[in-house]
Amino acid sequence: MSDTPAYGLWWLVIINSLVFIIFAFSFTRPRTRRDWRSFGAFAAFIVALFTEMYGFPLTLYLLSGWLGSRYPQLNLLSHNTEHLWHTLFRMKGDPHFDVFHILSNLSIFGGFFLLASAWQVLYKAQRDHKLAVTGPYAYVRHPQYDGFILIMLGFLLQWPTLLTLLMFPVLVYRYVRLAHQEEREMLAEFGEVYAHYAETTPAFFPHLDRAIAHSK
Repeated sequence: MSDTPAYGLWWLVIINSLVFIIFAFSFTRPRTRRDWRSFGAFAAFIVALFTEMYGFPLTLYLLSGWLGSRYPQLNLLSHNTEHLWHTLFRMKGDPHFDVFHILSNLSIFGGFFLLASAWQVLYKAQRDHKLAVTGPYAYVRHPQYDGFILIMLGFLLQWPTLLTLLMFPVLVYRYVRLAHQEEREMLAEFGEVYAHYAETTPAFFPHLDRAIAHSK
């Protein structure tokens, strides 16, 4: 992308938002009120992100005075400038190929892969009225929330904005609360089976030794 202004492109805001939201929807298929709340929070994050990416650069506007004094040679109207990690660390070259962008792509891809893998297991378990304990659920109890968090984290590595940086911890907290609610429902439905599963399987962060053992 050239180092030129690229804002006010609301059609790109709409298209990109719809692409990522529909893509995530195809992997999660929300059905319950809880599912819709978690998916809606993710959709709000995506819309806020692309609104600043192609619509109105609120973060650059609010930080223009500080950025202008600290980086006097910086073109504040440049689309590339809002790759803030690239800007703040004074990195050279195209920001789309720096380490933050590469890590961002890996995180986003990994998040969607995790969502897709978790949904396949969860859908089959719900259809058979069983507890999901295979695939990603063999490592963590809430891989679907891990997937959403990985995708959001990836976008923050690529295109951090004040609004999404503020939204991220709020959404993580929301996902943790939804996970606790989900666990109470699973415990009521599956009893000791789920209690044993919860005792041996971490909620969000897999045990490295177990992950290595399963990979062999």
